[in-house]
Amino acid sequence: MKGTLYGVGVGPGDPELMTLKATRLIRDNEVIACPGKAAKETVAYQIALQAEPALQEKTLLSVEMPMTHDPEALERGHQEATNAVEAHLREGRNVVFLTLGDPSIYSTYLYVQKRVAAHGYATELVPGVTSFCAAAARANVSLAEWEEQLHIVPAVHRLDRELDLPDNYVLMKSGRRMKEVKEQLRRSGKDVVMVENCGMPDEHVYRSVDEIPDDAGYYSLIIAKEPKK
Repeated sequence: MKGTLYGVGVGPGDPELMTLKATRLIRDNEVIACPGKAAKETVAYQIALQAEPALQEKTLLSVEMPMTHDPEALERGHQEATNAVEAHLREGRNVVFLTLGDPSIYSTYLYVQKRVAAHGYATELVPGVTSFCAAAARANVSLAEWEEQLHIVPAVHRLDRELDLPDNYVLMKSGRRMKEVKEQLRRSGKDVVMVENCGMPDEHVYRSVDEIPDDAGYYSLIIAKEPKK
């Protein structure tokens, strides 16, 4: 019998937002993979541990996922992660791979899942609360109403295009080039709110472009909405 790989979303940061299914899978399985050099130091582990203390008794698999645009380094990192996961699956052990937010939204976990599935192993996605839904709730704003469109984009990859589609945007992965993102937001004329480190102890909410610091952290999510007439 081969093991199954579960991609489990742990939510954006607040452990109370983890799902019952996520905590059950942690309890019921021995091998837990965390994306990072040292599993216990990863954000995903720290969130999950608060919701499910049984995590500290599990076999941890540290899976380093490179944060780079170098295609060769990405390919090498994804393959090494796949090899590490499959070593357990071959022995019939399930692997619960923890990932921030929801594993279907811009998650590096997906690159591992595609490879594992292609090699004949069973895989399953377990949804988690998305960062943009949590950020909207924290800011006490809607993401879309009535006929409004919602566009979810990785901002760092979209700086060469204006925010000229109708209605509302969610900008993810903004932190590294925040100064440029802010200029793009100013040109758009949209109402802006940003939540940095949503659900974490060092969370900050910014209510305008001018409030947002140029050196905002990696976990910064922006909601840009068409002004109400």
